[in-house]
Amino acid sequence: QVQLVESGGGLVQAGGSLRLSCAASGRTFSSYTMGWFRQAPGKEREFVSAISWSGPDYGDSVKGRFTISRDSAKNTVYLQMNSLKPEDTAVYYCAADRGGWNTRKIYEYDYWGQGTQVTVSS
Repeated sequence: QVQLVESGGGLVQAGGSLRLSCAASGRTFSSYTMGWFRQAPGKEREFVSAISWSGPDYGDSVKGRFTISRDSAKNTVYLQMNSLKPEDTAVYYCAADRGGWNTRKIYEYDYWGQGTQVTVSS
């Protein structure tokens, strides 16, 4: 059974940092594209970042502040979030795409985690 489990969310002040982790199980994800999305209350789920064999990709709102990485040996992907802003407040979701190419399209991701809450206070 494929499972993605996010962790590392929490409450942080503006300007602070958090590191999210997504532990994958049920198969080897080294060839998958791994992505992070977020959804704020009343808003649509939006792309944050993805990583594949071709490297990382970032949404415009997080570029320069967030860094995605992966540890294939641990089947884990990370999202280092620095210089956090109140508008980064959302539930953050990890996702996996069998396609292997970086994609920002929600429907192209095959597996999803349950999400972890990130709250940034001003």
